[in-house]
Amino acid sequence: MSPEPSATRRRASDLSDHSNAVEGPLRGYHHETYAFFLSAEAGADFKGRWKIREPREGPLWFDRRCFKSEYELLYQLQRRIDVIPEVAPVGGVDLQRFVEGVTLGERYPSGEAVPRAVFEQILELFRQLIAVTSSDTLLVKRKCKAADRAEAGDSKGFLERLILFTQERVYDRNLPRYKGLFADLGLGPNSFEYLRKRVEGLKDRPFCLLHADLHRENFILDSEGKVWAIDWELAMLGDPLYDLATHLHLMQYPVQQEREIIQRWCAIAEEVREGSSQGWDEDLPRLLAYKKAQSLFTDVIRETQSLVVMGRFDRRRLRVASWKVWDVLWAAAEPLGLTSPPSLLEIEAALLRWGREDAAART
Repeated sequence: MSPEPSATRRRASDLSDHSNAVEGPLRGYHHETYAFFLSAEAGADFKGRWKIREPREGPLWFDRRCFKSEYELLYQLQRRIDVIPEVAPVGGVDLQRFVEGVTLGERYPSGEAVPRAVFEQILELFRQLIAVTSSDTLLVKRKCKAADRAEAGDSKGFLERLILFTQERVYDRNLPRYKGLFADLGLGPNSFEYLRKRVEGLKDRPFCLLHADLHRENFILDSEGKVWAIDWELAMLGDPLYDLATHLHLMQYPVQQEREIIQRWCAIAEEVREGSSQGWDEDLPRLLAYKKAQSLFTDVIRETQSLVVMGRFDRRRLRVASWKVWDVLWAAAEPLGLTSPPSLLEIEAALLRWGREDAAART
C-alpha cells in the first residue's frame, strides 16, 4: 500500500497540468520540493516549470534565520537582484520558476576552479548584494527580535550573535543527546570561549544583505550559461565580509582562484559602499575560523543522523562518517584550541559508542 501523499505533494498535483508529471521530492534537507508545469486553470500565462517548496517537519536547523518569510524577501529582491528565479503567487500558493539546468557542483565539483564566465557572474551577485541595505528590506518581516540583532555596522556584535546561536541552539540544545560524543571529540563549553578569543578584534563595516549560503549546490547553471542563485532562506543583514568568508568556506576554490576572488571582491565592495572591505586581511581569517568551528558542530550531528537508518545504527556507514568528522575536526582544531584531536580510529570508536548509548536511551 502506497503511503499517503504529503500536503505539499497534493498542492503540487492540484496546480499541475497532470499529477503524474510532478517531479519530486527534489533533493533537499530542510524543504520538500516539487517541480511541475502549471495547468491552464492555475496559470495559463506562466510558461515553463515551476516549483513549490515548503519546510519539512523534523529536520534540525543549525543556522540563524533573519527574515520570517523567504518568499516575502524574494518578492522585494526581484527588482534588485537579477539572478533570483521569478516568484509569483498562484492559486493561493507562492511558487518559484524552476530553472532547467544543473547545479554548479554537478558541473564543477568542490575544489575545482569555475570558468571565467561563472566567476564574473558570482562577483556581480556580490555587487548587487552589497548594494542592498536595511532600508531596502524594511517591508519584510524579521524573524529575530530587535534585541538579538547587532546595531548596523557593528561587525563584532554581529559575529558574537552568530557564535552565541551556535553555542545555544546547536551545542547546548543537543547536549542531552551528544554530551558524551562531544566530550570524546574534545569539545565543551570552553571551546566557545577559545573561539571568541580567536576571532576578537573585528573592524566595523557597513551592513548589507547577505545570502549567507552561496555554495555550488545553490548556484544553477542554465543552458545559456547564466548562473542563478537559489535557496535564500538564510539571508540576513550583516557584515559583508561574512558573506565572502562563507562563500570561500563552502566553495573550496583552488588557491589561485580564491586569491583572485578575494582581490576582486574587495575592489567591488569599496566601489559599492566605502568601508565594506575595511580590515579584510585580518578579519577574513577570523571569520573563516568561525565558519570552520560552526561546521564542526553541525556536521558532527548530521553525520550521526546518517548513521541511524530506520531507527537502527548502521555500522556499514561508520567509516565514511568517521572520515567526514575527522576532516571537519582537524579543520576546526586551531579555532577551537584542540591541540591533540582524536585519530580516525578514535573518532570511529566514539561514534560507535554514541550509537550504542543513543539506542539504549531510545529503548
